Amino acid sequence: MQGFKRKMLYVTAYEAIGMSISTLGLALLSGTAPAHTGPLAVMITSVAVAWNLVYTYLFEYWESRQAERGRGIKRRVQHAIGFQLTLVVFLIPLIAWWMAISLREAFLLDVALIVLIPCYTLAFNWAFDRLFGLPASALPTS
Repeated sequence: MQGFKRKMLYVTAYEAIGMSISTLGLALLSGTAPAHTGPLAVMITSVAVAWNLVYTYLFEYWESRQAERGRGIKRRVQHAIGFQLTLVVFLIPLIAWWMAISLREAFLLDVALIVLIPCYTLAFNWAFDRLFGLPASALPTS
């Protein structure tokens, strides 16, 4: 599977699972009910979906211009960490606003997710590529 269909399936599956992780993680970390963190997780997911589409496009553009093809552990780690670190820029203010806490408190609340989500991203990307094959950007050139 290639192109836009691949990206849409990827983003949909990734974010559906990620929303569940975020809802439960934020509820546990903040001591609030999932009913309070669920809507926040939906907002986080909405931001993440939009950013994931842009980030994946930019990453694959960069990837297609690399001499070394394929997706080894180094490239998977780069993708996972890069996505999470750039996403934090959008999410910390959102979490602070929703939870009515400072940016510092929002960052501390998000630290567990900052560690967990790159691990999830790495595992998800590996599994997705195993199920659906590598994207054209990572295939060897003939």
